[in-house]
Amino acid sequence: MSIQRMDHFTIVTKDAKATAKFYNEMLGFTEGERPNFGFPGVWLWNEGKPILHVIQKAEIPEGPGVLDHMAFWGTGLAGYIDKLKAKGLKYDLRRLPEGGYGAGIWQLFFYDPNGARVEIDLGAEEVAPPGA
Repeated sequence: MSIQRMDHFTIVTKDAKATAKFYNEMLGFTEGERPNFGFPGVWLWNEGKPILHVIQKAEIPEGPGVLDHMAFWGTGLAGYIDKLKAKGLKYDLRRLPEGGYGAGIWQLFFYDPNGARVEIDLGAEEVAPPGA
């Protein structure tokens, strides 16, 4: 047995449509087919796969709950920084230290409208924009 890839993440929100809009604007995910579970929510798709499941509830747990963050691999560091700045969203940009696994990889962290922490990992060859 072996794990081949991440399948999906599930987050809870009070507003599924606003959450879907956020992930469409920030990461390019699109709302797609979802089974009729009998409760509200959306599935967000990327490259032909439903990778982020959003469940709408009247109340959501305080803090991050059991989800610390969701990580995606991406390209275009400068573009993501520009989007975050344009929306007035705070972010944390880090670089993995040299000499170990993932040396030089960029980690860009920010929060979605529900308080879920999002991480985008980007290749070491990416160039951070001035003032990032």
